[in-house]
Amino acid sequence: MITTVPTAPPTLPLPLPLPLPVVRLRLAPHGTLPRRIDGVWWPHSRDLLTQLPKMLAALPSAWGDITGVTVDAAAWSAAPGRMFVANQVVRLHKAPASPHAPDRVVLLSPGLGRWDLQVIPPDATEEAAALLTAAALDDRRPGAGAEARPPSPTTAAGPRGRVRPAGRGTRAPRW
Repeated sequence: MITTVPTAPPTLPLPLPLPLPVVRLRLAPHGTLPRRIDGVWWPHSRDLLTQLPKMLAALPSAWGDITGVTVDAAAWSAAPGRMFVANQVVRLHKAPASPHAPDRVVLLSPGLGRWDLQVIPPDATEEAAALLTAAALDDRRPGAGAEARPPSPTTAAGPRGRVRPAGRGTRAPRW
């Protein structure tokens, strides 16, 4: 006589947590003079609803809470007039691209200032991204000895501290 003993189903190993998405963002070094471009952003796609929250999360806390974002209307996918990001409302403004600033994202933080990020097209190669980054941030200074490089990847879960309005003019320290 054969008896069968019920056994528990085999346990499947839990999947490893997925790595945090990488945000390709490079900010200009802090200086005493205002800059034309405050950084370079190389999104993975033109889907503003998925790319923008990741980029905003990677910004330095000194930039404060970004409440307004202006983008090139023709360059990005459809998006609502506002979205909820990191427990706050961010107003999205879509405007035609300026001939002086072809693909730029403008970030506004009440009481702290405005930051302009040059956007590298998502389908750009690493070589093209490095050249565009160098041109935007003046990375190739004579004697600097550094090669052009694309925006540095950072994790999307960067710290986002609350910064009280300080009324320091139009530009805040970048870090």
